[in-house]
Amino acid sequence: MSTTQLQLLGHASFRITTPEGHSILLDPWLTNNPFVPDNLRNPERVDLVLLTHGHDDHLDAELPPLLTRTGAKVAAPAPVRFYLQEQGVPAAQCEAMNVGGSIEVLNLRLTMTIAHHAAHVDLPGGGTSHQHEGVGFILCFSDDTVLYAAGDTALFGDMRLLADIYAPTVALLPIGDRYTMGPREAAHAARLLRVPHVVPFHYGTFPSLVGTPDQLRSHLSPADAVMVHELQAGETLAVGELR
Repeated sequence: MSTTQLQLLGHASFRITTPEGHSILLDPWLTNNPFVPDNLRNPERVDLVLLTHGHDDHLDAELPPLLTRTGAKVAAPAPVRFYLQEQGVPAAQCEAMNVGGSIEVLNLRLTMTIAHHAAHVDLPGGGTSHQHEGVGFILCFSDDTVLYAAGDTALFGDMRLLADIYAPTVALLPIGDRYTMGPREAAHAARLLRVPHVVPFHYGTFPSLVGTPDQLRSHLSPADAVMVHELQAGETLAVGELR
């Protein structure tokens, strides 16, 4: 058995490979994402899709056909799940869950957490629908890796409860500012989470996303004992080997 692998696809989209070899897409924006390498735009195998919210830089317009082609399960905030079903995604592929709940899937335990991010579904032809609040996810893998995918969110004090309950080893934190936490807030989030490893995302891809990994590092002290992993699009990090 291998260890958990994390690959940045681009912007806020990740692929996670479990120790058992299952493929998970997190917030896939692939089809028209200029930040994703061409060879990663059309994955052949997908077992699970996790959506933190319905903005079009997290929910690909071509996701329903991808779900139909691969048969992948999908977990998302309820309004996003309802939208996908309206687009023809079978209800049997949708993992019904809500904030605070957990499910067992693909040899891992998945928990949906709160996030503070007002959201909606961006419709392919323009306009919006299905207003909702974003979510995050805790993924507990069979190799004892515990990954916290914060999604787009503000800093919030209950991150310390996530540390108390789940003890994450790796946190994916947005740092772009304006629409999410910036580097200063993300550094404090890392302290609240007591997490030794942070992978920043949602920065540098649009002019308004001004936060940088170096700024994040500048707000962390040696006493925080946090390593910032600055991934490039397409790069893979063996998170199961991090301690």
